Amino acid sequence: MNNKIKIVLVLFFGLVLSCAKNPFTGERTMAFVPNSQIFPSAFQQYGQFLSENKVVKGTTDAKRIENIGMKIKTAAERWLNANGKSDYLEGYAWEYNLVESKELNAWCMPGGKIVFYTGILPVCKDDAGIASVMGHEVAHALANHGQQRMSAGLLQQLGAAGAQVAVGNKDPQTQALVMQAYGVGSQVGGMLPFSRKHESEADMIGLTLMAIAGYDPVNAVKVWERMSALSSGSAPPEILSTHPSNETRIREITSLIPQAKAEAAKFGVTFK
Repeated sequence: MNNKIKIVLVLFFGLVLSCAKNPFTGERTMAFVPNSQIFPSAFQQYGQFLSENKVVKGTTDAKRIENIGMKIKTAAERWLNANGKSDYLEGYAWEYNLVESKELNAWCMPGGKIVFYTGILPVCKDDAGIASVMGHEVAHALANHGQQRMSAGLLQQLGAAGAQVAVGNKDPQTQALVMQAYGVGSQVGGMLPFSRKHESEADMIGLTLMAIAGYDPVNAVKVWERMSALSSGSAPPEILSTHPSNETRIREITSLIPQAKAEAAKFGVTFK
């Protein structure tokens, strides 16, 4: 075994052993880069984004985004405290901003930095719709999906290094074909399914959080029905997408509603 292969194997096993646990699912997750390193960089990038875009302040909609965000955060704290995870949110610095943009989107950076675009508000339609999107974004932060994406990227790079070592003595054309096959295979067979899993996981966690916050999770289905109506079938095939299809999401969210309501009932929240 040559030294290059030994180095790749040592790095591989070192990365695989660097794991954390998702408190909401109980699953082991990749955590090759600690949040103590990720959060400061994410906070800086978030601040830069806000400085370069039109942030809406003081309006009714801006206040709704902040108020609903706080309610979802409080729901997360209640759930974590009730499940013996009161110290889990150490280092998080929640912030909710409405930004002027026609994009039908909202997103969250590691550590709880959330942006809603004004373009998605008509799709949300009301407070419950905003809560369903907010719950999803807060869930991404709570599940440390940013950390996991970085870890998966490192693993993908390590795999590429391993593939290069494996074909090191081959002719250039063979090397190029192998690396191209690895790139496509690792993306379609690894990174994209990994991303879709995160989206489904955020839907599940977010549904529970919005329910604990007092918003009927049925409204999450309505949001995605409206989103689906706007897409007009223009989305790429699910296998080539970072997100599940609208149809898949609607089906999965519908099946999770009883579970979310049952969890909310533990906190004294019920729905008709």
